[in-house]
This record gives sequence, structure tokens and C-alpha cells, in this order.
Amino acid sequence: MNFIVNILIGIVEEGLMYALLAMGMYITYSILDFPDLSVDGTFPLGAVLTGVLILHGVNPWLCLLISFAAGMLAGTLTGLMNVKLKIIPLLCGIIMYTAMLSVNLVIIRTGTNGGAIASFFTKKTVFNSVPASVIPERIGGFYLRTVIISLILVIVCKVLVDLYLKTKNGLLLRATGDNEKYAVMLGKDPGSMKIFGLALGNGFAALAGSVIAQNKGSADQQMGIGMVVLGLASVIIGLSIFKRVKLLKGTTMVILGSLIYKASYQIVLELGLPTEWNNFIKAVIFLIALVIGGDQIHKLVRGLLKRPRKEGENVRAE
Repeated sequence: MNFIVNILIGIVEEGLMYALLAMGMYITYSILDFPDLSVDGTFPLGAVLTGVLILHGVNPWLCLLISFAAGMLAGTLTGLMNVKLKIIPLLCGIIMYTAMLSVNLVIIRTGTNGGAIASFFTKKTVFNSVPASVIPERIGGFYLRTVIISLILVIVCKVLVDLYLKTKNGLLLRATGDNEKYAVMLGKDPGSMKIFGLALGNGFAALAGSVIAQNKGSADQQMGIGMVVLGLASVIIGLSIFKRVKLLKGTTMVILGSLIYKASYQIVLELGLPTEWNNFIKAVIFLIALVIGGDQIHKLVRGLLKRPRKEGENVRAE
């Protein structure tokens, strides 16, 4: 029984951490209709930046904010390429991801004196420093502090996103994703809203990288491999399975989608497959998510091929 409970705790723990990534991709993919592939670069940006900063004595809670800001900066650059240079979303993400490979490598090598991994196992993190340290590490014989802290972080981020989406700017962000012409009719620049949405989404991707790095006690740029698959699968699973549950907000759906994705992945791992099959398993789970996604996939394809519209250009109603 304890073995099963520990597995469930591990699923919830990782699922909640990756839910931060899923929320970011929910903003860019579902709300903005912009499939952003740059998260494979901004996720490890948050991780390596956090690792280097913690090694140099920076407060781990402050590292979360710095990583979020760094991710927003990268997302802003992605948006500028799309809005100002008229590059299609797919290529914007590829260009930014390619650039981040070098940026992340420079950060980690500079911060570790030439190392490829930032290890900080003995340093304080958000999971063992004040105020997290006031929570007992073990509750009922199980290690639950990490789950509790992860849950608090996810709830805070979810509430803030939900509150933002109810504001005037949040409604404009939704309008930009649904129909850019409508945003123009309101006298607003859809380009600026798109840039901000991409900044916000990548900020959450970097925040997820920071949290996961602090949980692992180390960071490297390889952590970003497969994050687009994981994030999109979580979004598609959540929105597809729970779309008929009217009481659930989109952010809640993608959080649940992240938990379901991690549970599916863990179940397959328990079958005892060699570790070299891990990426294949992720691909299969993503394929299943695509099959059950239905309308969500049509939206993704449209976003991948979407050309930036010029101001005043007619927009087909969705």
C-alpha cells in the first residue's frame, strides 16, 4: 500500500509542477491560437538561471521571479518576430529555441566556471527554506511537503491568471486570439496583446523550469527536450476530456490534463520498459492526446500555418 501511495504522490508532485508549463501553453496555444515552440528553450532558461543564481547565494523565492521575468523577455522577442517581422508562428518558435540553446549554454558555463550542469543539492530551495520549512516534511509517514508547496504555487498562479483574464486586458487578449479584427474595432493593437500573451506564456514555462530544477537540485539545458510535447499533450487532454464540464475553467482543465498525462506516463513506466524507450512513450501518449483532441487539433494546425495579418485585413470568422 505504501508503495502505491508513494507512486501517487510522485504523480501529483510532478503533475503539479508541469502544470505551470501547461498553463503557459494554454495562454499561447488555446487563447492566442499561437503554437509556440520556443518553450523548449525558455523552460531550461528558467532552470539554468535558477541553478546559477542559487549557487551564487540568491534567495530561491527571488529566483522564481527572475526566471519568470527572463521567460517573459524571451516570449516578447518571439512575439516581436511574429508581429513586427511578419514571420509565421512555427518559424518564430524554431528561431527562438535555436537561439536559446546558445543563451542557456552561456549562462550555465559562465555561472559554473565552464561546467555543463549546475548542481545545488546542498543549497536552500523553495522546498526547504522559509516559509516552506514550517511545513512538516513528512505527514502521516509520507513526504508531502513538496506536493503542498507545488500545489500552493499552482493555485496562486491559476488564480492570478483567472483574475487577469477577467480584466479588460484579459478580454482583449481573448479577442486577439479569436478574431484580431474585433480587437482593431475596439481601437486596440492586437499585435501588442499578442506579444504580451507570448511573454506571459513563456514566463510560466521558465517558472516551471525554475520549480522543477529546485526540486531536482540541479539544472542543465537538456531539461527542455520534449517540453512542447508534454505541455501540448496536457493542454489537449485537459481541454478535450473536461470541455463539457461547464463549472471548470480552462486553467483548471489544463492542470488536470497535466496530472492525467503524468499518471499515464507513470503507468507505462511501471511496466518495466528500459529508460531508452521514455521518449517513445511520450510520443505515443501525445499521439493518443491528438486522437482524442478533435477540434483542438484543427485549431493547432491553423495556428501553425497562420500568416501574420496586416492591419485592416479581412479576417474570416471562426
